[in-house]
Amino acid sequence: MRGPERRERSGRTTGRTPDGTAYTVHGAAGPPVVLVAGAGGTGRIWEHHQVPALTSAGHRVVTFDHGPATAGRPTALAAQMRELLTALGLPPCPLVGHSLGALAVQELLLTDPHLASGALLAATRGRPDAVGEALARAEAASAAVGTRLPPEYEAFVRLVQNLSPRTLADEGAVAEWLDLFEFTALTGGPVAYRPGPPVRNRLADHARIPVPVLVVGFADDVLAPAPLGREVAAATPGARYAELPDAGHLGFLERPEPFNALLLDFLATVAPTDPGVSRVR
Repeated sequence: MRGPERRERSGRTTGRTPDGTAYTVHGAAGPPVVLVAGAGGTGRIWEHHQVPALTSAGHRVVTFDHGPATAGRPTALAAQMRELLTALGLPPCPLVGHSLGALAVQELLLTDPHLASGALLAATRGRPDAVGEALARAEAASAAVGTRLPPEYEAFVRLVQNLSPRTLADEGAVAEWLDLFEFTALTGGPVAYRPGPPVRNRLADHARIPVPVLVVGFADDVLAPAPLGREVAAATPGARYAELPDAGHLGFLERPEPFNALLLDFLATVAPTDPGVSRVR
């Protein structure tokens, strides 16, 4: 059994699974959707833009924290997702993953497809690439020697890694994002992408994914280049691909309105599951 839940006036219910995963359920009714964050793993990253759009459309939204224990390890995060879905007794439902979260959703679709009714994969890939491998080596070398960038410099690095040229040309937006990234650097928060080990080549395995999939690429993403996401869609039977222009790696925060439109349109195409029936095994 999962731990005790706490219902808040805002319509949120918080709790922990038996393994200790902190989760939040937004909204008391409606078909469930599970949002899976990228590196850093705090579910709050979805709350400013995606959760309001989904709950307004009548969905019950589950977010959760996966933290440093799953850093760079999609299989570990997939196992945590499996435990969460089991603990909550959810019926097969849509899973929405970004970056590391998308890689974990892909793993779950291969090992436990009965837990999902569909998946939106944002800023994902199905194989390693030269830029990603170089960045992973650089991050590993920096960690090995104990190097830590000053917060101001780390904020700048994360700024140019995660955002599009369109945003970087907007001085007001740059000031706001720099404040956010610097605060994140000072507090160790989750917003900025921090690369993990290179992923395995799983493109051939994607032929076994049986549920509807939408892959969303961000045109200016240097960390998960859009062509790699297009490869995932091409390798997955029946999958569709969509690409947002003027968006970097954090495109779901940088351009939330068009991202949310893609998300809601996709959810409307996923066959509903009887909320009283759970296929969790």
